[in-house]
Amino acid sequence: MPKFVLAYHGHPDVNTPEEGAKMMAAWKAWMAGLGTAALDPGLAVGPSKTVLSDGAVAEGGGASPLSGYTVIEAKDMDAAIELVRGCPHLSGSGTIEVAPDLELDM
Repeated sequence: MPKFVLAYHGHPDVNTPEEGAKMMAAWKAWMAGLGTAALDPGLAVGPSKTVLSDGAVAEGGGASPLSGYTVIEAKDMDAAIELVRGCPHLSGSGTIEVAPDLELDM
């Protein structure tokens, strides 16, 4: 079955510890709902830097910095998108990029 990388950009709107706890509970429930489709639950990442082609380093990760990733499997891109639609990261201003694994021989 095809694999897809979910790249999380931005952050959900969480302003209090209570909202944070509620968001974590929603994440755990969503991840559990993925079941065996979640091949790698991934991780959240902190502030990043971007290395440019000339070797220069830019602060902040660009216009839409990465905030985490997950690897899933799904029948096709449409099925992967359907799984993503329920993700709590989409509450507020967070976005999720869905990209197929090209399975290169390396």
